[in-house]
Amino acid sequence: MQIVVSIPHPVVASADVLARQIGLSRSELITKALRAFIEEHEHDRIREKLDEVYAAEDSTLDPVLARMQFLSLPLEEW
Repeated sequence: MQIVVSIPHPVVASADVLARQIGLSRSELITKALRAFIEEHEHDRIREKLDEVYAAEDSTLDPVLARMQFLSLPLEEW
């Protein structure tokens, strides 16, 4: 798919230099950069959703379960 976007000349020039250095076309470089940017922000959305869940739900550990977990650990000498 082809699209038309406006990118400032200095950014395009830097992209062209980098693309040549790493052996990619400009399109490949821009595609990789967009994928990385999108992926980074998808993690932000996941974190936001988790924050919503834990804001509404109690996430403290049940004291009985916490004690059982503690007791299940082997004794260690320091």
